[in-house]
Amino acid sequence: MAASRYRRFLKLCEEWPVEDTKRQRDLGAFLRQRVAQAFREGENTQIADPENCDQMYESLVRIHTNYYKNKYPRLKDTNFTGVTVEDCKMILATDVLQQMEDMKKGTWKKLREKFYAKKPEEDSK
Repeated sequence: MAASRYRRFLKLCEEWPVEDTKRQRDLGAFLRQRVAQAFREGENTQIADPENCDQMYESLVRIHTNYYKNKYPRLKDTNFTGVTVEDCKMILATDVLQQMEDMKKGTWKKLREKFYAKKPEEDSK
């Protein structure tokens, strides 16, 4: 039975998209990592709590298939701010978030980082 659970999770991982714009914050990449940890021995892995494993799988399938989005359709594809889904995805991209963090830094901190970016070993030579 563990073999079939392992194969179901592998199939889910294959279907789940990986968003390159969300480096180190992507749900698909996190899911792959957790499946690899949970099934270290592949199909021979012993599942301690099969009911919990099945429940987790079903929950992930509902997220992946947009079950609740389809069950409760929205009238508009915007939120209370008026921002569209595409704009939210762009704003939450890792590169844009990094740029926003850089903009928050003051001039003094930017200069300090620029001139003191050398490693301490380089100063002692």
